[in-house]
Amino acid sequence: MSPLNPSAPNALRIVSLLPSATEILAVLNLTPAIVGRSHECDYPPEIASRPICTSARLNPGKPSGDIDADVKTLLQSTLSIYDIELDVLQHLQPTHIVTQDQCDVCAVNFSLVEAAVATLSEPRPKVISLQPHTLSDVWTDIERVATELQVDSSAAIAPLKARVDACRQKTQDLSNRPTVAAIEWIDPLMGSGNWIPELVELAGGKDLFGTVGQHSPYISWDALLVADPDVIIVMPCGFDLAKTRQEMQQAIATHPQWQQLRAVQQQQLYLTDGNAYFNRPGPRLVDSLEILAEILHPDLFQPHHNGSGWQPFVE
Repeated sequence: MSPLNPSAPNALRIVSLLPSATEILAVLNLTPAIVGRSHECDYPPEIASRPICTSARLNPGKPSGDIDADVKTLLQSTLSIYDIELDVLQHLQPTHIVTQDQCDVCAVNFSLVEAAVATLSEPRPKVISLQPHTLSDVWTDIERVATELQVDSSAAIAPLKARVDACRQKTQDLSNRPTVAAIEWIDPLMGSGNWIPELVELAGGKDLFGTVGQHSPYISWDALLVADPDVIIVMPCGFDLAKTRQEMQQAIATHPQWQQLRAVQQQQLYLTDGNAYFNRPGPRLVDSLEILAEILHPDLFQPHHNGSGWQPFVE
């Protein structure tokens, strides 16, 4: 059931095609106005009742290596990884669609969204496209969405920034900053870019492979072995904690190089719920920062997210 009356004049009817956009709408108290979602939108929990407007052409249950191969095949064939359910979109008659124009692997291709909108009946919905690369971009996106939908963003952003500042104050003068390999994909190995190096720095670490504001880089085994980080934090895109643990158990068994790393030998390899936290450039990036801080400096931060957002890897 749609939460809004479609005949109500000037009523917001929002379709979110991106999990982080759904979470931005939620922090702005606009969840009741969401009438449709992507197949990946799962937070806040009440969003599950909204009709699904997208589908994926790949199987997320496959191993990392198979998913990577499927993604490359689809992109090389100039096919989108995702499809839009045009009949659902037409039925919902949204006033706004929130999507992204950053990564074709993360969500529906922006040109596909534009093509879908062009097929809808008048009046056509306004498309709000997010383009986050850094933490400040996330604040900008929240403000942009709020402005477009004519709501106030200050009450949403202020507490998030306060939590970031609280973390920064505890770590800014640290002299013992461990080196960190943030791993966004297991097979093949990828580091974490965009906002992750910034979060690692704020949490009191030194990111070895990512560059703030730039896409995630592939990492060779030689580079990882030479860097030999103090801490390895695994945060695969789209994987929850259970899936990440399953993938790492397989990776450890398949690639003996893992056992050569100091972080593995000293039990400084950590798994996280990348899907819920690190891979979504929305309000829960602040939770992601707190998770990193808990892992890197347990003497300064209470382990509030241990067991839900992160856990040590135990073979």
